[in-house]
Amino acid sequence: MQSSLRNVLVISFGFLLLFTAFGGLQNLQSSLYNEDGLGVATLSSLYGAVLLSSMLLPPILIKRCGCKWTIVGSMCCYVAFSLGNFQASWFSLIPTSVLLGLGAAPLWSAQCTYLTVAGSRHAERTGQLGRDVVNQYFGIFFLIFQSSGVWGNLISSLVFGQTPTKESILEKQLESCGARDCLMVAASSNSTQGPSRQLIYTLLSIYTGTGVLAILLIAVFLEPLEDFEPNGKGKDGKPPPFWTTLLSTFRLLGDGRLRLLILLPLYSGLQQGFISGEYTRSYTTCVLGIHFVGYVMICFSGATSLCSLLYGKLSQYSGRAAIYVLGAATHLSCIIMLLLWRPRPTQMSVFFLLPGLWGLADAVWQTQNNALYGVLFEKKKEAAFANYRLWEALGFVIAFGYSSFLCVSTKLYILAGVLSVAMLAYGVVEFRESKKTMQVLAAGEMGPAEEENAQSEM
Repeated sequence: MQSSLRNVLVISFGFLLLFTAFGGLQNLQSSLYNEDGLGVATLSSLYGAVLLSSMLLPPILIKRCGCKWTIVGSMCCYVAFSLGNFQASWFSLIPTSVLLGLGAAPLWSAQCTYLTVAGSRHAERTGQLGRDVVNQYFGIFFLIFQSSGVWGNLISSLVFGQTPTKESILEKQLESCGARDCLMVAASSNSTQGPSRQLIYTLLSIYTGTGVLAILLIAVFLEPLEDFEPNGKGKDGKPPPFWTTLLSTFRLLGDGRLRLLILLPLYSGLQQGFISGEYTRSYTTCVLGIHFVGYVMICFSGATSLCSLLYGKLSQYSGRAAIYVLGAATHLSCIIMLLLWRPRPTQMSVFFLLPGLWGLADAVWQTQNNALYGVLFEKKKEAAFANYRLWEALGFVIAFGYSSFLCVSTKLYILAGVLSVAMLAYGVVEFRESKKTMQVLAAGEMGPAEEENAQSEM
């Protein structure tokens, strides 16, 4: 097995283990800790810290520590959050969620940088287009990574499936579920008792163990990227100044392409916040009970996982614009369905169908957004991915921040509006990049290196 592919698999399975734990916990926060809004406040604090971290930490840590050890250190923050859930309170969940948030942006920026650099190097050695190899690597990564939702949610459903059920809820209570849920009025109307402390401890022990395994896997088996390990150096052989590295994230906002693309990661955060916070609580828990959350989210994670690999291959033939159109059309259709649907326990198949379709489109944002940023900003990858995580984190913060104040229907309208504007802005970038490439082709001034760069921007 070639070295670069082996490293992609090591990172992929490391993230699989880590997010088997975190993904399951995140999906349960709003349902498990619904008293006084503790679960939603925890998620808001988490992504608020991600927002802060995205502005400051990724370029610094990647330059100083390298991609590998940035990933290892950041994973430790995720394990700390799992430990904080053993004694769930404002004094344990909020600090550990902030710690996790501070580690999240460096984790993802280091992962994106690693895959982009590894893909570009492999393309140079084999004579392939860098864009195609990077897309393939992200497709492999997200195929494996997104399956973490399947395993994490399956574990939680099997553990919490031992919770005894109560009588069916009344039709009047069902009217408060779905898009009509306002100000958490349906929070107490689900059909199950809360899981016992023993079951919660069992689940947390499993999740903590998988997180520790993820750290060991990366630390032992992942090869470092020499150009980033450690203390990335400038042309004079010295490490870049601290403030130069720190401000690189903000300076990149001077690029008009990045300003137009801001809404793509923002929407990505909003839609993930909706499916993990609102759908699990206002649709699944409200009507079916908390023990169904895991099973329903398996459909979301499974669809995202399978489609991630598919899109990585398909984009070579269709181009990324067609993939984006597919994702936008699918999510808009789901939003309309969620607005019109009145969920009932007898409509079991619909509870699983909608997350599956949502995951089909989520795979577009996960694979194509990362590849797009890596290709357009190839020479400033760390700052580009830091910006990506910053705006995605802002989307999460907004989604969880207004969770307790707006009706679900209002949140769906917000999603539709942001998605529409984001696609228009993306279309402008795609048009400008294509026009630029055509001008170079018409001038007949394109050498092999320029052709590679131009085609990667299409």
